Amino acid sequence: MKVSQLVWTEQGGWSDVQPALEQAQLVIAFGGIQPFGNTDWMSDLKAVYPEAAVFGCSTAGEIAGTDVNDDSIVATAIQFDTTTFQLAVVALEHLQDSRDAGGRLATLLPQDGLAHVFVLSDGQHVNGSELVRGLAAHLPEGVQVTGGLAGDGGRFEQTFIVAGDTLLTQAIAAIGFYGDAIQVGYGSLGGWDPFGPLRTITRSDGNVLYELDGKSALDLYKSYLGEHAAGLPATALLFPLQIQREGDQGTLVRSILNVDEQAGSLTFAGDVPVGATVQLMKTNFDNVVQAASGAALASTSSLPASGAELALLVSCVGRKMVLKQRIEEEVEAVQSVLGPSPVITGFYSYGEICPSDSDSTLQLHNQTMTITTLSER
Repeated sequence: MKVSQLVWTEQGGWSDVQPALEQAQLVIAFGGIQPFGNTDWMSDLKAVYPEAAVFGCSTAGEIAGTDVNDDSIVATAIQFDTTTFQLAVVALEHLQDSRDAGGRLATLLPQDGLAHVFVLSDGQHVNGSELVRGLAAHLPEGVQVTGGLAGDGGRFEQTFIVAGDTLLTQAIAAIGFYGDAIQVGYGSLGGWDPFGPLRTITRSDGNVLYELDGKSALDLYKSYLGEHAAGLPATALLFPLQIQREGDQGTLVRSILNVDEQAGSLTFAGDVPVGATVQLMKTNFDNVVQAASGAALASTSSLPASGAELALLVSCVGRKMVLKQRIEEEVEAVQSVLGPSPVITGFYSYGEICPSDSDSTLQLHNQTMTITTLSER
């Protein structure tokens, strides 16, 4: 595997980070919502990588090496030695279509020789929990999935997916990697701690939360946020919910995507089931950076001694809000674990997809650093 990277900024245009690979078969691109929506960048990439398929999404921040930018485009080209891949894309008709859309996407990928799936989804019109259930139900046993939900710079309005040179809205795309040569590792950690009273979900519908302990969920959330409530939904990223379903030992973290003042409801990236107990969460700089290191370490556990050649980082936009001007330190923490060899790319997301640590069940995560590492043997 050979990997190269180009970065576009409004000030400097395209700049080489590594030498271009004219024979690249695949380009993975992450971009700010404004430059990504102008498809001129795809024509530019086709001129450099004429044989490559383009796959990517809009973001809430772009990662190139240890740099984190806004309103840039990071294009990472891959020239495989023997690994092959297949792109698949489905339309997301509505929120309730999420599980079926995941199933349809999985069935579009030929199953013979499938080694791993990387998924990018619309970040605004999806129930991520249902999406991963649909994917898991229709993929071969042992084939794992990683990826994330697209962003739009914290606007929470519209996100873009690109697959096979076409820019799409309300879509989900996947890339399936095939063959025995591809080596994939993954890891996902958050670093957030619960605080405050435990409450029970008494009314919800999928990923829309209406009531906690019989009271308006939105009113309760606003009372917790205080002065931060004026900035909803963006400020809610600083205080996600820890959710524990009835009968489950483990917990999940959920971030708010939208609020409905009239209905008094909160829309989350994944399920918020009735009967589950919830608690607010918070974090600090050291916890977030330490979790990034832990995710990087986990992502190397199944790789050969030579290590990764490419690292795909999907980090929650909420972490970006915590780290602020020191955002690059979590990416530097990842590089310190992975070493100087792998090319690093990625984006800040509205949700992360990765198997759980405890039992490898595919899950939608929030507020994590999720890392997928790739190499060929």
